[in-house]
Amino acid sequence: MNIAFFMRPKAEVAYVYDDFTARQALEKLRHHGYTAVPVLNRDGEYVGTLSEGDLLWLIVNGEGGEPHTVPVEDLEKFKISNINLKLSGEKNPPVNIMARIDELLLRVLGSNFIPIVDDRGIFIGIVTRSVVIKYFYENSLSLEEFMNEESVRK
Repeated sequence: MNIAFFMRPKAEVAYVYDDFTARQALEKLRHHGYTAVPVLNRDGEYVGTLSEGDLLWLIVNGEGGEPHTVPVEDLEKFKISNINLKLSGEKNPPVNIMARIDELLLRVLGSNFIPIVDDRGIFIGIVTRSVVIKYFYENSLSLEEFMNEESVRK
């Protein structure tokens, strides 16, 4: 089944732009109660995922990576795009909208959500871990059955 049926559209997703300050990103995370959010550039392309841990390491290590603490007020000086975070998309790479829901099972084991992009690489929404787990639960497709189907496809 196509993931479009399971996707939470961009309009309903909290995200940050890569030109936001670390403080703005922290406030967005806190306001929504999330541990991670997608990061987009101003063209709407998915850049990566920003987590609480990324911001914590910025506060502890600072911009140069030297151990010290950054006062919260100074977080206004650091732009998300200028912080050496794992924003390349490697930490949580996006999936094309044409993917099937069963292709996401192994991906959600390591992430709360999977970013979804269109054919142009434009961010259009997310599929959450809970939605994928619920799908497999309701369809009684066990992990063992899924893994057997995966090995047949390869």
